[in-house]
Amino acid sequence: MKTIIVDDEPLALDLLRSILSAIEDVEIIAECSNGRDAIAAVSSLHPDLIFLDIQMPGINGFEVVKAMQSDTMPMVIFATAYNQFAIDAFDLHAVDYLLKPFDPERIERAVQRAIERRSAPENDGGFKTPLIGAIEEITRRLDKESGAVSSPEEEIPQGIKRKLLIRDSGMVKVVPFDDIDWVDAAGDYMCVHALGETHIVRSTLRELLEKLDDKMFIRIHRSTVVNIERVVSVTRLQKGGSLLHLADGNSLRVSRNYREAIRSLFQ
Repeated sequence: MKTIIVDDEPLALDLLRSILSAIEDVEIIAECSNGRDAIAAVSSLHPDLIFLDIQMPGINGFEVVKAMQSDTMPMVIFATAYNQFAIDAFDLHAVDYLLKPFDPERIERAVQRAIERRSAPENDGGFKTPLIGAIEEITRRLDKESGAVSSPEEEIPQGIKRKLLIRDSGMVKVVPFDDIDWVDAAGDYMCVHALGETHIVRSTLRELLEKLDDKMFIRIHRSTVVNIERVVSVTRLQKGGSLLHLADGNSLRVSRNYREAIRSLFQ
C-alpha cells in the first residue's frame, strides 16, 4: 500500500518510518511534518493509506481530514496521545488509531486491518464518513465538557435567504452561500468549506443542492460540489477527469462522469 506518514515530531516520524519499513505490504511514498504539506501530498500522490498525527500546530489532523475529498480519500490511521473519552469515540465509529508511544505490534495490526478494509465494499461516503463521525463525536464531548450548549431550534433565525445556518460550540454561525468555496459529502455529514474554515453540518447533499444556485454551484464528483467562481485553473489528468485549482489553493478532482458539466461552463 502506498503510504504517507504525518507527524510534527521528528522522533515520532523516525520511529514510525522505521517500524513501517519492516512491513512488507507498506511502501512509504512521502513524509510530512505539518497538515498543509499532508493535504498537498494526498492530493498529488493519491496514497492508499495515511498515518496522521492529530495534535499538530496550525492545521491539525482533524482539519486535514476535513480538507480532503470523500471520493478520493485514502484510509486514515490516527496517531494520538488523546485521553480515553476520545479513544471511545474512535471505537464507536470504527476509526483506527495508534496511541503514542508507538508499539510495533499494534502498528502491524493496524496495517493488516487497512489491507482488509481496502478489499471490502466501501460504504456511502467512502472512508471519510466514519472519520467525520468520530470528529463530530469528539467535538460534541469537548463542548459538553466545556459547558457549551447547542442553541434550541426555535432560537435559530428564520427566513434568512442564501445563507446556511450552522450550530457550532453552542452558537449559530451564519454562512452566506456566496462565501462557500466547495462542499464535500460524507454519509450523513456535509463538510462546508468557506473562507478558509470548514464547517460540519448534518444534512444530505440533495438538501443542500436544492438551496444553492445551480448556475454557481456544480457537482464535480459523486460527493463534491464546487463554487465555479472560485476556480482559477483546470488541469487535465492522463486517465480521464481533471483537477480544478481553487483560489484558496485547494485542488479538487473532477470525475469522468462529471467532466461534461465542467467543459460546458468554460465554453
